[in-house]
Amino acid sequence: MMYQTQAEVIDKKVLTDQIILLTFRSKLLTEESKPGQFVNIRVSETCYPYLRRPFSYCDVVGDTFKILFTISGQGTKALANANIGSKFDIIGPLGKGFSFDENFDSAIFVGGGLGIAPFPFLSKYISGNKKIFTYIGAKNKDYVVTYGLENIKIATDDGSLGYKGNVVELLKNDFQKNLIKGSIKVFGCGPTPMLRALKLFCEEYNLNCEVSTEAAMACGFGICQGCPIETFNSNGYKLVCKDGPVFNIKDIIL
Repeated sequence: MMYQTQAEVIDKKVLTDQIILLTFRSKLLTEESKPGQFVNIRVSETCYPYLRRPFSYCDVVGDTFKILFTISGQGTKALANANIGSKFDIIGPLGKGFSFDENFDSAIFVGGGLGIAPFPFLSKYISGNKKIFTYIGAKNKDYVVTYGLENIKIATDDGSLGYKGNVVELLKNDFQKNLIKGSIKVFGCGPTPMLRALKLFCEEYNLNCEVSTEAAMACGFGICQGCPIETFNSNGYKLVCKDGPVFNIKDIIL
């Protein structure tokens, strides 16, 4: 069920100069939410910025949820400047999240930049008797966020933290060393070039993989038709906001 409601900001953490973790309270937006789904936020009461902004559920605790974002434009700047007690018009939960119908021993999270956003919430669903391995890729150490994650390995483009190189290279190195055993499912989120590399890696090692894709979403529920993604099925395209944002990586053309 999708809801439109006012949600109150109850906490704000400035993780770096440009990265914010914002917490809202809303029972309507949390009680049916699933990892991989998202909310669409109206960031201003005026006509500018006009379009809502989509954000993954980063974490859900009771009737509160968190979003993680980088200040990159007027919309995210408005959210970053929000005071505790501010209220925003939000639609959610939206989209199709990750699936949990397979049996596997270990989960591998692969996040590029703030592509780690859905994983704190996801980890709560698959923790317990399953081992989680988290791989984070970023430009440099200032863009690395580890909130809510476990068993972390980091790759940075400039080598300022962890492995110097891209995150899929780091993951492949560990596979070549046989550091991850048993049945495995991969969960990915990040920029398209990273997802392309992850797809090739999963094909090489015959691994099942679901990824959360990125797109510019205006309505958030399929009316505007503005977020198509090419697929291998007979229809050719699906909508990221309605049919995704999570897809089996084998089904989409990146």
